[in-house]
Amino acid sequence: MSRHWIAIDWGTTNFRAFLMHDDVQVAHINQACGLLSVGQGEFAATLQKLIQPWLEEHPAVPIVLAGMVGSQQGWFEVAYAPLPATTRSLIEGTRRIATSWGSPAWIVPGVSGTSPFGQPDVMRGEEVQLFGLYALHPAAQHYALLPGTHSKHAQMINGEIAAFSTFMSGELFALLSQHSLLGRALPPQQEDENAFLLGVSTALHGAPFSHLIFSARSRRLAGEISDAHVHSYLSGLVIGYELLALPGAQRAWLVGSPALTARYALAATQIGLDLVPVSGDDCFISGLCHLYSLLQEHAS
Repeated sequence: MSRHWIAIDWGTTNFRAFLMHDDVQVAHINQACGLLSVGQGEFAATLQKLIQPWLEEHPAVPIVLAGMVGSQQGWFEVAYAPLPATTRSLIEGTRRIATSWGSPAWIVPGVSGTSPFGQPDVMRGEEVQLFGLYALHPAAQHYALLPGTHSKHAQMINGEIAAFSTFMSGELFALLSQHSLLGRALPPQQEDENAFLLGVSTALHGAPFSHLIFSARSRRLAGEISDAHVHSYLSGLVIGYELLALPGAQRAWLVGSPALTARYALAATQIGLDLVPVSGDDCFISGLCHLYSLLQEHAS
């Protein structure tokens, strides 16, 4: 019996798949083929096309999917597991689906709850990374920041997701830089650390956010930042403002891509936060490996 299986993180904008042999990654696929680019009713065909080379070598290979693929706009909607969330509660809520090519497939549920700010909140995909973080770095408590389009700040206690909150930092940056006056008529942008850190320090002033972001225009007009560094400054503003929500003087894990975690870690130096970067892919694979082993136990 084959010991290969496929772990998939299918999000809003990206599709990432990992061909596994037990708990070892042997190949991967990364495509800008998220939910926004898949038509209704086309998920199965899209998935089959994306992983066809693997299917030719490993027919009917098991597949475990997480992320927005289980949302209302996804392949099948899978109900959220409530807080506090455990790996067992995720397994109990996992939905098994059939594929036309014979692979058994499962979609892992996300997690829902009330944020520390008293608002209803949800996540899909990040819960797998959090359980992977716990498996890779076990501890009684974890405070983790998962930056992205919709950044998550989460607290884990004894391996359970106890609380989390969402910050639309990535999407806000995209909207402000691409669809607002702040990003209009700009030359090609260049990364600039000084402009980024100026944005971070400006975010610490405590002024209303809608006032602070206008400084991306006013500082440009005043000659304090160059036209080519507006995005760097705006990124610093948005990230700096998000980091103000972290508890001070607390060690926190930073789970994500190397480029994004480096940006957050740089911003954290301005605030005095101790953020420890860890690979988002490593956490995702570790988390889904554990869930896959539980699925096999649950099915036996």
